[in-house]
Amino acid sequence: MRDAYLIGAGQSDFGAFPDESYRSLFRTAFEEMVESVPDGISRDDIDEAYIGMVSIGGRQIGLPGPAVTEHVGLDGIPCVRLENACAASGYSIRQAIQAVRSGMADVALAGGTEVMNDLGRDRARYWLGVSGEMEWERMAGTTFSGVFAQMASAHMNEYGTTREQLSHVAVKSHEHGAKNPHAHLGYECSLEDAESAPTIAAPLGLYHCCPMSDGAASVLIASEDVVDDYTDDPIRVAGAGASSGGIGLFERDSYTSIPATKQAAESAYEEAGMAPEDLDFAEVHDCFSIAEVIAYEDLGFCEPGEGGAFAESGETRLGGDLPVNTSGGLKSKGHPIGATGASQMVEVFEQLSGHAGDRQVEDATVGLAHNIGGSGGAATVHILEKEGSA
Repeated sequence: MRDAYLIGAGQSDFGAFPDESYRSLFRTAFEEMVESVPDGISRDDIDEAYIGMVSIGGRQIGLPGPAVTEHVGLDGIPCVRLENACAASGYSIRQAIQAVRSGMADVALAGGTEVMNDLGRDRARYWLGVSGEMEWERMAGTTFSGVFAQMASAHMNEYGTTREQLSHVAVKSHEHGAKNPHAHLGYECSLEDAESAPTIAAPLGLYHCCPMSDGAASVLIASEDVVDDYTDDPIRVAGAGASSGGIGLFERDSYTSIPATKQAAESAYEEAGMAPEDLDFAEVHDCFSIAEVIAYEDLGFCEPGEGGAFAESGETRLGGDLPVNTSGGLKSKGHPIGATGASQMVEVFEQLSGHAGDRQVEDATVGLAHNIGGSGGAATVHILEKEGSA
């Protein structure tokens, strides 16, 4: 198969935008993406499109992919919408990579868009719930915060992880997000702020939970045959992994690990010929602070049970050995479900291109993006490398 390269990426601001639609948000992301391609690109060069969207609130459940590609002037190209809960655009990226590697496309677009803040609280809870296990969890009244609270409690009971260690994750994420002009919650918080915030689902407090966001993101994947037409500084997709698993906690052997993440990471590391110690930074799925702690362990950044201490150590901050979620992550940057995976790739592109501004990781050459759906029923892991850096 041919090598695939990341040649451009862009996103809208994330937040609450009552005057925006899923189409207009995607247009903003698309235009920023086009402008980011170093040597420029024409709409006519794009062969395929894959759009992640959960259609929160029931808007445009059928054909939302063509609805946004037509809106940005990509008339006539093959387009499909992917829905894999919060991993929707992580999987759209996977499909774009596969299309390019297989020879079906020379340039493929992958992205996502979501509007979430025009719903009342009860409707929002319902539509978020469709991404979880419906029959035995959601219909019984369990929320996503409740599911991740169970995971946090299990991690604390099994390993001695503390609530304060979860708060260190939140403090770090806001520290990074305050440097990201696109972030929904672009401000810093103190450890005291995180520790004293109202409880959402014990032991998780307000600062341990991500916001519901409106927003969009998109990226361009190109083949080795054409990449030189678009950039002299290529970023190669070194490894791509994906997996799925039980969508309900009761279907798993453990509440303290997400098997789909471990399996996707194993595939990505193997394909890349790399290990966790080869990474310069990572974007991981932190819908709740405990999710980031578990991701540290499942992705091999530390041993099982050591994620809390790893968060507290400061190594995941900018300037640490492995900065995590330099974008602010879902916690601070925001979480428009269908766009989240693609927005992680936007951060990878900016870091490896040296355009991350105050968030820049020094001498960054290898980055990882990790995206999960629901509480771990689906996962993607992508490893990207600035070519010529090995």
